[in-house]
Amino acid sequence: MARIGKKLFYKIGEICRICGIQPHVLRYWETEFTLLSPAKNRAGQRIYREKDLRLIQTIQQLLYEQGYTIAGANQKLLEDGHAELPLFKKALKVGQREALNEIERELQEILKILDKPLT
Repeated sequence: MARIGKKLFYKIGEICRICGIQPHVLRYWETEFTLLSPAKNRAGQRIYREKDLRLIQTIQQLLYEQGYTIAGANQKLLEDGHAELPLFKKALKVGQREALNEIERELQEILKILDKPLT
């Protein structure tokens, strides 16, 4: 895999050159991997961030080097902690989701206490 200097945003062609894959493969992965969803600019072009690039390289490694199927690679990504970020709350396991909801409730209670005026 070729590597170029860090940038804030990459276009699909740059990602494909870095990873050595075709654009249609990358667009297909976007439909299969829920964690991979790049933003689009005003012109409708996909723009990838560094985290997207790392995720794409991980997907590529799982599929091509370790021999995972698409479903298996997707599950592996979710199990390896990528799903524990708040952005991926919907992908959490039941126990994790409940724990996160409890923490959220406790934080809301703390905010209520902090919002009360001092007497």
